Amino acid sequence: MASNRRSRTITQGVERAPNRSMFYGMGYEASDFDKPMIGVANSHSTITPCNSGLQPLADAAVAALSEAGANPQVFGTPTISDGMAMGTEGMKYSLVSREVIADCIETCVGGQWMDGVLTIGGCDKNMPGAMMGMLRANVPSIFVYGGTILPGRLDGRDLNIVSVFEAVGEYSAGRISEDDLIAIERHAIPGTGSCGGMYTANTMSAAIEAMGLSLPYSSTMANVEEEKGVSAAESARVLVDAVAADRKPRDIVTREAIENAVAVTMATGGSTNAVLHFLAMAHAAEVPWTIDDIERVRRKVPVICDLKPSGRYLAIDLHRAGGIPQVMKLLLEGGLIHGDCMTITGKTIAETLADVPVECPAGQDVIRPLDKPLYKEGHLAILRGNLAEEGAVAKITGLKNPVITGPARVFDDEQSALDAILAGRIEPGDVLVLRYLGPRGAPGMPEMLAPTSALVGQGLGESVGLITDGRFSGGTWGMVVGHVAPEAFVGGTIGLVEEGDSITIDAHELLLQLNVDDATLAARRERWQQPAPRYTRGVLGKFAHNASSASFGAVLDRYED
Repeated sequence: MASNRRSRTITQGVERAPNRSMFYGMGYEASDFDKPMIGVANSHSTITPCNSGLQPLADAAVAALSEAGANPQVFGTPTISDGMAMGTEGMKYSLVSREVIADCIETCVGGQWMDGVLTIGGCDKNMPGAMMGMLRANVPSIFVYGGTILPGRLDGRDLNIVSVFEAVGEYSAGRISEDDLIAIERHAIPGTGSCGGMYTANTMSAAIEAMGLSLPYSSTMANVEEEKGVSAAESARVLVDAVAADRKPRDIVTREAIENAVAVTMATGGSTNAVLHFLAMAHAAEVPWTIDDIERVRRKVPVICDLKPSGRYLAIDLHRAGGIPQVMKLLLEGGLIHGDCMTITGKTIAETLADVPVECPAGQDVIRPLDKPLYKEGHLAILRGNLAEEGAVAKITGLKNPVITGPARVFDDEQSALDAILAGRIEPGDVLVLRYLGPRGAPGMPEMLAPTSALVGQGLGESVGLITDGRFSGGTWGMVVGHVAPEAFVGGTIGLVEEGDSITIDAHELLLQLNVDDATLAARRERWQQPAPRYTRGVLGKFAHNASSASFGAVLDRYED
């Protein structure tokens, strides 16, 4: 099979022997130069269980590429474990890693002039980072998800990583013993795979499947199951065919395809982080997409999957109930997604879903029919008001009444807020304000899973509000609003809030409001001074200097004219 992009470089009509000589040193033969060069971006590592089970998938993909007549070229991409970094200074590197992963893929594919790339990822930022890299490089590409984790078990109940964070809050409130806490800690993670609920990793893997750049059913498989390796090999074969047909990511990731992915995210109750990543992926694809488009899709797509963190089931349960194809079939029949979007296989979405049953499978209640949803509208709401002129993101499912007005409890870092929660100094009706945690202020926009889980563990999940210019874990639920923009560091109103100020969070009215008069706010703004950046060198310094607002995806290459 001849290469589409022709890795054989020609200069003045003469093939440059030094280029080929380097390949001969790795065992290539002359006939290999007629084969496509396919990158395999492998994020295997022993840093986290999300990625420690990826090497067998890479091996299966490499073998299948060779059998299909391609030359696999393996290179590495890094990962940061959000679960392990949570609540530490290391969490500031999490969102940064999305950009590093994208840069790695773009650099290797472009620098080695590859004809296509297969990317393999597990932890949260692997997925959007891989997508951004593939979209920038824009050679035929496919994504292989490392797979979800199976649930842990203790005393007859399922556990997952969020169980541990919530147990810390329960322990501090005296609701469980230290022995209970240790038992939960030791049993929550039974092996390899990404966090098991519809948290960020599974949200983004499902979104990539919905966009058409990974194979049907692949986004909800468990890492340890045999079918995951089979799917990785099939992905490699599909990619070789896509190289021959010159099917590129930007041909597939259109505005309609992104809308399909957002619809699936709403239907499955996915992570707030998806909003940030959709904006970043659309930017990489040069597709016009704003947070107002998120709100537009939310209003028409119901939540039909009963999944954690606000529901009952895990991603593996969704897989056994029919997976993302079953969800998409229901949405397609309801006119809520675009069936004519192309996928990496060469089939349209409608063609891909042709054999999927129109009705939900019997004997399960993970997926509900469109006319019997958990919620009539999507769960990721875009709130605005004087506290968020550019918008903020609220997850509003699982709450009896997503409205609160209360006194501000102000914290300029995560740890002091967590200490106050664990010490019992936060009361029902309070609204916590965690600020200077945005893309530029933190920097890196860390996730606030520790404080939000502590609130839930203490029984305050529905009675205490929390707003931040940082992010939330996909495992977060409660009266929480994140991605507040403009962030405090650049002079956003969240930086002007004072202890005791009245704040309203109203998801019904899509309102995030500081109940302080304009004259008082103007006087505070006159006195406000931007703090010194926390980092001025290295990767965090570069991120702090270049990051866009969260309302534009916190990307590093959004340059103003």
